[in-house]
Amino acid sequence: MSAAREKLVEELARIVGPKNVISDRHQLMAYECDGYTIQRGVPAAVVFPADTDQVAAVVKYLHREKIPFVPRGAGTGLSGGAIPLHGEVVVNLVRMNRILHIDYENRYAVVQPGVVNRRLSQVVAGRGYYYAPDPSSQQACTLGGNVGENAGGPHCLKYGVTTNHVLALEWVLPDGQVVMVGGPNGDDVGYDLRGLFIGTEGTLGIVTRIWVRLLKKQIGVKTILALFDRVEDASRAVSGIIAKGILPGALEMMDRLAMRAVEAGAYPVGYPEDIEAVLLLELDGSAEGLEDQAEDAVKVCKEHGVRDVRVAASEPERTLWWNNRKTAFGAMGNISPDYLVQDGVIPRSTLPEVLTRIAEISKDSGLRIANVFHAGDGNLHPLVLFDSGVPGETQRAVETGSRVLQVCADVGGSITGEHGVGLEKMYDMEKIFSPADIDYQLKIRGIWNAEELCNPGKLFPRPAKCIDAKAMAAAGRG
Repeated sequence: MSAAREKLVEELARIVGPKNVISDRHQLMAYECDGYTIQRGVPAAVVFPADTDQVAAVVKYLHREKIPFVPRGAGTGLSGGAIPLHGEVVVNLVRMNRILHIDYENRYAVVQPGVVNRRLSQVVAGRGYYYAPDPSSQQACTLGGNVGENAGGPHCLKYGVTTNHVLALEWVLPDGQVVMVGGPNGDDVGYDLRGLFIGTEGTLGIVTRIWVRLLKKQIGVKTILALFDRVEDASRAVSGIIAKGILPGALEMMDRLAMRAVEAGAYPVGYPEDIEAVLLLELDGSAEGLEDQAEDAVKVCKEHGVRDVRVAASEPERTLWWNNRKTAFGAMGNISPDYLVQDGVIPRSTLPEVLTRIAEISKDSGLRIANVFHAGDGNLHPLVLFDSGVPGETQRAVETGSRVLQVCADVGGSITGEHGVGLEKMYDMEKIFSPADIDYQLKIRGIWNAEELCNPGKLFPRPAKCIDAKAMAAAGRG
């Protein structure tokens, strides 16, 4: 260990205790990537603060010494936002996993960033409440990471994404200052910094406390499974359901290749092998009128050539259908050595056109693409399947994913709906933003993160300024 790195580890240990700093290279390799595994970097050290004061002290020290750092939660991110590509220090928030306060009367909770998404809903379920944003990784992802990525999930069609459910934030700025933005009543006085900070992917600081909105559980739920012989018919059924005035809690779709993967997983439903698409539709609300909505949704599916459509007959059947859908990403390992998860947004009306163009890209690239998506709000998750053991195939997968994002941009959509930009999509930002747009966003980052020490080299297609000789030396690479 170099003298500079030894000093770094000693100073971090002084702040959080020796047991809460990792410096062994073999252990550090566990933090070389997040859910985006195509790029990797070994951190100089990993530090585990326990509270806001320790986070602030760690950040003040790193800022003073001009050492770059990367915030990290559970590491479930899919765009490389938590990768220490240049040997940065990883500030891991998993020890900050307490639910600090629950106010049922005013329907909010105060949590630390390391609280697992699903755990919050489990804790408040006994009183009839839940936390609405439900990423597919909700059994593992943390609320701090959800804030950083503005995470969504299947039920964001009706209930919105993370920013719609966060009332206030306690935030450690990149120089170690602690600020409070927003308020428990949800009203922002002055500039809406709460809204600005959410979705900034760790480039404007580290969240240390989060005030989140709690919702009352719906009394009634109807879950519908619809099987289609053609993707085009399923796509038009999606538009038909929304046009009918039905607003489902969730409206999900998988194509044949995605179904093949999940049927080989832990929760097979028994989809026929020859169908091309399945819709999973969930209606919720008061019991009155729910039956009529379900009948209307079934009717729309029948009008668009559905082969079979049925309503879940029991809670176990409904749970099976959802478990099958929510394991779709991981299930790709059943049919491919490697896969790249993409995340784009399109207008619902363009779904048939976009899926046709994705199929053309798949054929042209020679790589299979499975499609899993939140069909109701046009949030696509094309999964590019490849084999990293084949020379050149990893790069071809990256290029294929970028071509899919270009299609999303061409039809008036976006390059990400919930997974963020991170390292993966930095240069794809140029597909939807002009140079002037990006420069103005960089100016905003420069207000708080002028030296780009906090998660450098992420989000924008610009080289990070802070990876200098001193930083490299601190990382033990000088």
